[in-house]
Amino acid sequence: MLNISNIHHIAIICSDYEVSKHFYTRVMGFTVVLETYREARDSYKLDLALNGQYVIELFSFPNPPARTSQPEAAGLRHLAFAVANLEASIAWMEQHNVACEPIRTDTLTGKRFTFFADPDGLPLEFYEE
Repeated sequence: MLNISNIHHIAIICSDYEVSKHFYTRVMGFTVVLETYREARDSYKLDLALNGQYVIELFSFPNPPARTSQPEAAGLRHLAFAVANLEASIAWMEQHNVACEPIRTDTLTGKRFTFFADPDGLPLEFYEE
């Protein structure tokens, strides 16, 4: 039997490296573990951590194709982040000009959540603990 212990990281390709770097570090609060410029690919790789745990690789590539988010397509649907206070999280995002959808309640768990998008339209979710 396969013995996977956890998710190691999530890789995200962005269209504007500086904009996405600002979003994930200054708005979302991830910390930079390592930033690497790969000259052969004309690409940046930014390793980001959440609460000290490495979780996101943010890549830039010249002219990446746009991701289809609307209508929803087959494949990875969204990334969800646990938050203690949904209203406070939404207020923080709105202070940074990031619009959040109206709060909804998960009919299976009774937990509240909202969706928003990163600078490239990648769907992200806050799910209240």
